[in-house]
Amino acid sequence: MSNRKENSTNSLNRQVLNAFCGVVYTLDLIGGRWKMLILYKLGLGRKRFSELRKHLPNISERMLTLQLKELEKDHLIVRTVYPEVPVRVEYELTEQARVLSPIWQEMEKWGDAHRERFGDRAAVKAEGA
Repeated sequence: MSNRKENSTNSLNRQVLNAFCGVVYTLDLIGGRWKMLILYKLGLGRKRFSELRKHLPNISERMLTLQLKELEKDHLIVRTVYPEVPVRVEYELTEQARVLSPIWQEMEKWGDAHRERFGDRAAVKAEGA
């Protein structure tokens, strides 16, 4: 999300790791606080910006806009603008992103089971503080 210098050590390491490992590349595309949740909600069907915002707790308009732009740039979502007054814009998953849907559904099951067994990390940290 932040603009890094292309020749910084961080950017170079990112490029090397993305080229080296498909898992790292995938996580780089879908990683971050909001992207996975946006993809999950769009996996349930096409949504307008306002619908997404309503279904994502505490996300700002700016952050949602930035995340949607990145997902579109990475060919994971499609943005369709309808020539109506007022203009209607909808977002939906690309076929490439739909292929990931069963994977993130399994990740959700794993996460729910892990949280149930070991508790929520935030709660555990708060207790230990």
